[in-house]
Amino acid sequence: MRIIAGEYRGRTLGAPKGAHTRPTADRVKEALFSIIGPCEGCAVLDLFAGSGALGCEALSRGARHATFVDNDAQAIACIRANISVLGCGAQADIIRRDWADAVATEARRNSRFDLCLLDPPYSVLAGISEHIAATLRPVLAEYATVVVEGPADGPVLTLDALAVTERIDRTYGSTRMSIFRVAEGGVSA
Repeated sequence: MRIIAGEYRGRTLGAPKGAHTRPTADRVKEALFSIIGPCEGCAVLDLFAGSGALGCEALSRGARHATFVDNDAQAIACIRANISVLGCGAQADIIRRDWADAVATEARRNSRFDLCLLDPPYSVLAGISEHIAATLRPVLAEYATVVVEGPADGPVLTLDALAVTERIDRTYGSTRMSIFRVAEGGVSA
């Protein structure tokens, strides 16, 4: 894996060993960030971060800060190593915790994120799909973008609890990227 564009372009990132983490392919990352557009000044939440590659890509493209969340010790160690290699520790928070607990903590801190990247294990996605929007709503900045990576043949998420103004779905091999642009305030009527 490598950083595709920006300040850290071409830098190689490590990935946790084992089958628990499924790194996003470089071509999928490149396509995703082309759709998302500029990241300058964004606060990023990288949930189920794995190696942290998506959040690191956002930092490379000008995001001001990224919060990486994963519950796996190997993933957290890998994220720390990748952040260290890039030298962007001052722009990163790394949290080892369940995704919903981490989001609740960020809500209590009044954190707001412009870009939320969710790349859960595919087996977990079906069980949390109903819960994602309601859990994320308190931490979304105005006009936030939420990205959910899942299996191409898996359930299609709707995020009904959010005021979604635009939805873009793209399939790359066995991966579906669902990109949701959320209206001001993020709350559906």
